[in-house]
Amino acid sequence: MIHEQRAPGKVLLDAVCNHLNLVEGDYFGLEFPDHKKITVWLDLLKPIVKQIRRPKHVVVKFVVKFFPPDHAQLQEELTRYLFALQVKQDLAQGRLTCNETSAALLISHIVQSEIGDFDETVDREHLAKNKYIPQQDALEDKIVEFHHNHMGQTPAESDFQLLEIARRLEMYGIRLHPAKDREGTKINLAVANTGILVFQGFTKINAFNWAKVRKLSFKRKRFLIKLRPDANSSYQDTLEFLMASRDFCKSFWKICVEHHAFFRLFEEPKPKPKPVLFTRGSSFRFSGRTQKQVLDYVKEGGHKKVPFERKHSKIQSIRSLSAQPVEQNSEVPKQSSSFTYGDGADSPGGQSGHQGKELNISAEESGQHRSPSLKKSPKDGGRADGVVMAMMEEEEEVIKDRTRPSNPQSQQPSTGSLTGSPHLSELSINSQGGPTAANMNLSPNLSPDTKQSSPLVSPLLNDQTCTRTDDEEEVRRKRFPTDKAYFIAKEVSTTERTYLKDLEVITSWFQSAVSKDESMPETLKSLIFSNFEPLHKFHTNFLKEIEHRLALWEGRSNAHIKGDYQRIGDVMLKNIQGMKQLTSHLWKHNEALVELENGIKNSRRLESFCRDFELQKVCYLPLNTFLLRPLHRLMHYKQIMERLCKHYPPNHSDFRDCRAALAEITEMVAQLHGTMIKMENFQKLHELKKDLIGIDNLVIPGREFIRLGSLSKLSGKGLQQRMFFLFNDVLLYTSRGLTATNQFKVHGQLPLYGMTIEESEEEWGVPHCLTLCGQHQSIIVAASSRIEMEKWIEDIQMAIDLAEKSSGPTPELLASSPPENKSPDDATADQESEDDLSASRTSLERQSPHRGNTMVHVCWHRNTSVSMIDFSIAVENQLSGNLLRKFKNSNGWQKLWVVFTNFCLFFYKSHQDNHPLASLPLLGYSLTIPSESENIHKDYVFKLHFKSHVYYFRAESEYTFERWMEVIRSATTSASRACVLSHKESHVY
Repeated sequence: MIHEQRAPGKVLLDAVCNHLNLVEGDYFGLEFPDHKKITVWLDLLKPIVKQIRRPKHVVVKFVVKFFPPDHAQLQEELTRYLFALQVKQDLAQGRLTCNETSAALLISHIVQSEIGDFDETVDREHLAKNKYIPQQDALEDKIVEFHHNHMGQTPAESDFQLLEIARRLEMYGIRLHPAKDREGTKINLAVANTGILVFQGFTKINAFNWAKVRKLSFKRKRFLIKLRPDANSSYQDTLEFLMASRDFCKSFWKICVEHHAFFRLFEEPKPKPKPVLFTRGSSFRFSGRTQKQVLDYVKEGGHKKVPFERKHSKIQSIRSLSAQPVEQNSEVPKQSSSFTYGDGADSPGGQSGHQGKELNISAEESGQHRSPSLKKSPKDGGRADGVVMAMMEEEEEVIKDRTRPSNPQSQQPSTGSLTGSPHLSELSINSQGGPTAANMNLSPNLSPDTKQSSPLVSPLLNDQTCTRTDDEEEVRRKRFPTDKAYFIAKEVSTTERTYLKDLEVITSWFQSAVSKDESMPETLKSLIFSNFEPLHKFHTNFLKEIEHRLALWEGRSNAHIKGDYQRIGDVMLKNIQGMKQLTSHLWKHNEALVELENGIKNSRRLESFCRDFELQKVCYLPLNTFLLRPLHRLMHYKQIMERLCKHYPPNHSDFRDCRAALAEITEMVAQLHGTMIKMENFQKLHELKKDLIGIDNLVIPGREFIRLGSLSKLSGKGLQQRMFFLFNDVLLYTSRGLTATNQFKVHGQLPLYGMTIEESEEEWGVPHCLTLCGQHQSIIVAASSRIEMEKWIEDIQMAIDLAEKSSGPTPELLASSPPENKSPDDATADQESEDDLSASRTSLERQSPHRGNTMVHVCWHRNTSVSMIDFSIAVENQLSGNLLRKFKNSNGWQKLWVVFTNFCLFFYKSHQDNHPLASLPLLGYSLTIPSESENIHKDYVFKLHFKSHVYYFRAESEYTFERWMEVIRSATTSASRACVLSHKESHVY
C-alpha cells in the first residue's frame, strides 16, 4: 500500500490528494494506530518508515483534520463532499451528538444527496438498508417529512445545507481527549479553530481562545496552558490538566500546535535552527499551508477543475463551480483508494518523543488572516453573505447578451470567501445593487437560497456579438486622419455622448418617473428640471455640431473643402461662449442637490421613490452623482482645450480659437470650482450615509470626508476585517454584511481631537500595524500593504492636525453606544451581528434592496482604500469610446463602447444604449503592456489584470491608447498627497 516508506509523511498525503484531484487537501490528514495502539496523525515531516513499523498490518485513514468555522470557506465542491462524508460518519459513530430534530434534518439532506428527490416508498426502503445514526427507526417519519421539502436540490446543494446545519452544532469537528483537572474531576479536552475547549461529557464548560493563550506545553502526563495576564479573569496564570499517559499528552499538544498554526498564522512557520551541542524540547512544528494560504491559492484559480464521481450517490454530479461544460472525454477519477475514509477511528492519541515540550504562542503569532463573515443558511430565505464574492471561475469569462433567452444551468452554492477576496470580477449593471433581468444568461455561481445572481457577477455580451475581424478593423483605421488634433476632437465627441446620456437620466428618465408619482413637491421638481432641461437642449445641439465637424474632417462629406474643416477650436469657442449664458442654471445645481437630500430626509415616500429609481438599469451611478455632472463637464472641456493648445504651434490656424476658448472655460471653472468642491463632499457624505447603519448626524456643516477603506482590527479574536471611514473630526470603524441590505454596521468611533498614531509592527508582530490612541480608547489596526499603511498614516495625521485646529472634540455620532466601546474584544459586537443576521431572515421582504457593489464594497473585497482626493482625480479622468476587448484565452477581439468613470469601466453594446451591460471596478487591478510571450502582436494594446483575471484592450490610435492608459492608471494607482496637491496647484481654476 505504501511504496516509499523512506519518504516523509507529506509525500503520502500529497499522493492521496493527487489521486482524488483534491485541491484543498490541507484540511485533511492521515491517521493510523501506532505501535501502542494509540490513534495518531501521520507526521508530515518524519519518514513514514519511522512512524508505520508494520505497514501490512496498518490501516491508514484519510479524514478531516481541520474544521473551518464556516464551510463556505471551502471553495471546491469535492472538498465539501468529503466534509459531508465526514459528518455522515461522525453521526453514525455517535461523535456528532445533537437533538432528534437536527439529526433528522441532517439525514434528510444526506438522503437527498444520495437518492435524489422525495419518493416515500424509495425513502423508506433506502432508510431500511442504510443506518445513518443509532436508533434511526424512531426518526424515520421526521426524516421522510424533512426530505419532502428538499425537492429539486442537487447533491452539491445538499452538501452545502448539511454542512450549514452541522457547523452550528456544538460537537461539530470535535475530537474528545480524556483528561482530569487539578481536583481530579474527569473532563475532556478538545481543540478547534478558535482555541482549546473543555467538555464535561458532551457539554462544553469552558473555552480558551488563541488570543488568550500565551504558551502551551506538556511535562510527562501534564498538559499546561499558560494564559495572558487578564485583570478581569478569575483563572490562574497557568492551567494544568492530567492525561492518561505521556504519549496521549504529547499527541494532544501536537494537535494544538497544528490547529494554532493552520488557523492563526499567515504562512507555514519556519524550522528552528538545530542546536550545536544538545537538544531541549521537541522539534515538532506544523508543516503545510495555513488556511490563509489555501484560500489565497484557490482564489488565484491556478488549478484545473476535474469532474469527480460521488461514490454513494445515485445522482450524476460533476464539479459545478466552473461555468464551462466539462469535456466528454475527461477522465473521471473514482473517489476511492486504498485508504479508508475514516472508519470509526478514535481520537488521535499520542506519539513517543522527548520530555518537557512546549509551544510558545507569542503575540507575534497573532497575525491571523481575517475571519470570513458568517453565512446565512441557503434555505433561510436570506442572502448568503459570501454570495457577493462568488465569481466566475473560468479565466475566459464569457459575456452574455441581455437580449438572448437564457439557457438553464446548474445552479450551485456560492463558495466565495469574503475577506480579501480578489475575484471582484465584472459587476452587474446596477451600481446600487439592483435586480437583473430575468432573461439573462448568468454565471452559475448563484446564491443557493434565492437563486439570484450575485450583485458582483455580470452578464456581458457574447463574444460572437459585435465581433470585428482584424482585417476589417485595419481597413477602417486607415480611413482615419492621423493628426493628433483629430483624435483630441474625437474625444470631445465621445465624451459628449456620454455626458448627454447622463443628462437624460435626469431630464428624461427621472422626470418621467417623477411625473407618475406624487412624492416629490412641485417646488423641488421645478428647481431640478427647469435647471437641467436648458443644458440638455444646448448640449444636444453642441454634439450635432461636433459630429458634423468630425464628418467633414474625416472626409465623409464635402471632401473637396477638407482643409477648411480640419480644426475644432472655432466650434469649441462658439459653444463655450454659449455655455456662459447658462451659468445661472449651473449655480442652481448646488441648491437642487441640497433640497433633494433634504426632501429625502423629511419624506419616507420620496426616499423610497428615489431608492427605487436608483435600482433602474439606466441609473448606473448614485442618483445625486448625476446632479454634479454639469460642473464636472466644464473641467473636461478645460483639459481638452489645454491639450489642443499644447499640441498646436502658435502659428497654426486653429491655435487662436483654441486659446480663446481655453480662456473662456478657465474663467467659468474658476467661478464654480468652490461650489463644486462643496457639492462633491456633500454628495459623498450622503452616499456614505446609505452604506452605514447605527449612526446619526453623519452629514453636518463643516464635516469633510477624507478616506475610506479596509483595515484589520486586532482584538481578542485576532485580526478581524473592518471598514474604516476617516473624516476631518472622527474615525469610524464598521463591520459588514450581516443585514439584508449589505450595509456596514458602525462598531465604534474615535474622535481625532487628542489622538496619536504610531507604527507598532514590532510590538504586535503583525505586518503594517498601527496603534491609534484616542483620549478614551485605543485600537490596533493592520493594513494590507506598506503602501496602504503609509496612505492611512498620512491622512490620519493630517486629519488629527485639522481636528487640533478646530474648536474641540466631535459630538457623538452613533445612534447608540456601540458594543465595542464597552469591551476591548469583539465578542459583544459579533454577538449583536449574529442577532442582526437572524433578524434579517424574518424581515427580508421589508428591507431595502442590497447595496452590494458600491465603492465601499469594492474597497472591502479588494482590501484597499480610496481617498476624497482620489475621487476628485477620478472626476477629472473620465473617458468614453470604442475599444476592442479580448480575454486571456480567447481568439477574437470584441468591439464594445466603454465608459470610464467612478474608478470603473462600464461596457455597452454601442454608444446608443441607455444603460451599461456590465462593469469592471478597477481598484486593485494592474495596468501593463502585454509582453512578447503573450502573443498579442497588435498595436495600442494595454492589459488589465488582477490575480487570475486578465483582459486585453485595443485602442484605435496612439493618442487614444495613451489617454486610456492615463485615465485607468488614475484608478489603479493612488498618487501621494504631495503629488496630488502639486497637481491641483498646476491646474488653476
